[in-house]
Amino acid sequence: MSIVLSGVTAGYGRNKPIVENIDLTIRTGEVTVLIGPNGCGKSTLLKTIARLLKPRQGSIQVDALDVLGSNAKRVARTIAYLPQSPIVPTAITVEQLVGYGRAPHQSLLGLRSARDIALVDQAIATTGLDDFRHQAVAELSGGQRQRAFIAMALAQDTPYVMLDEPTTFLDIRHQNETMELVRQLHDAGRTSIVVLHDIAQAARYGDRLVAMNAGRIVAEGRPEAVVTPELLESVYGLRCMVYADPVSGTPVVTPLQ
Repeated sequence: MSIVLSGVTAGYGRNKPIVENIDLTIRTGEVTVLIGPNGCGKSTLLKTIARLLKPRQGSIQVDALDVLGSNAKRVARTIAYLPQSPIVPTAITVEQLVGYGRAPHQSLLGLRSARDIALVDQAIATTGLDDFRHQAVAELSGGQRQRAFIAMALAQDTPYVMLDEPTTFLDIRHQNETMELVRQLHDAGRTSIVVLHDIAQAARYGDRLVAMNAGRIVAEGRPEAVVTPELLESVYGLRCMVYADPVSGTPVVTPLQ
């Protein structure tokens, strides 16, 4: 079981493609982190996998599901996708937001089953938002708001979860809390694909890193195999020292210029 991309090329309108000829296998049961400079195609790749952006060529297979040949609701039962800056509906509560995660599993009438209610309650508890379930999402702090959206993705109850820069605009404590939630998803059997800019964070929480540059994959593998001075200079144009974190043992990067 895995996500397999074969020859995927995608972009916006008639402009030059953002990602080109991508061959990639996302292994089930791992946290895969996409890294690379701004504009290299990380977010575009996530949107393409989630069927929010139709590729110009190629195929995407998720287990036995042909993503491009399936309807959006069926794909949403398999992949939960959280964008970089999700829009917060006015006055909606945490419980209502998390409940939206059950939409792909409901009929057109939107009637909630006992399972829907149980999964919403479980997602709220897992993300530590019990005390805020009746509070408006717009009134939450940045970290609490991010947890609410992750709870919505959890309630969607999909085997695959994709998070696009989930730690952006968060302080270090809330970044840590968010990434620990990602690891909890992993421990619960979910497969996660995450876009991160912080390389040390990516190396610490990712089982596998995929480095992108100019719309293509340039390296993939275990963090210690991907995060090297040579690759960082090639991808980011920056000379760096790479050494082991004294706590986690995973790669840490210090620029030399």
